[in-house]
Amino acid sequence: MDIPALYTKMILAIGDGTGMADSLLHVHAGMAVMFLTRVVTRRSLSTPWPLLAVLIAEVGNEVLDRLHYGSWRWADTSSDFVNTLFWPTMLYVGLKLRRARSLRSVSGA
Repeated sequence: MDIPALYTKMILAIGDGTGMADSLLHVHAGMAVMFLTRVVTRRSLSTPWPLLAVLIAEVGNEVLDRLHYGSWRWADTSSDFVNTLFWPTMLYVGLKLRRARSLRSVSGA
């Protein structure tokens, strides 16, 4: 059983079935993993765990791509990382800043 080939076939079918560009699928996947992790773990999005799950999922995706294609495709890999992690990172940072600001106002500082 060639898992990387099956994974690639599934990813291509999702892209073909939705008609979405690969870059947009990465954006959606990153946000979906983040929110699913938040629901399953019950951890706030302002904790590092949901963001870490997105990072782990993206690393796994790129490793499977590497195994399937036989080499790193650096232009594609770096683009995938940026598209997958950008909005989850922005959400995490924004919520972290909001939490810090609200803690300061509660403490009277």
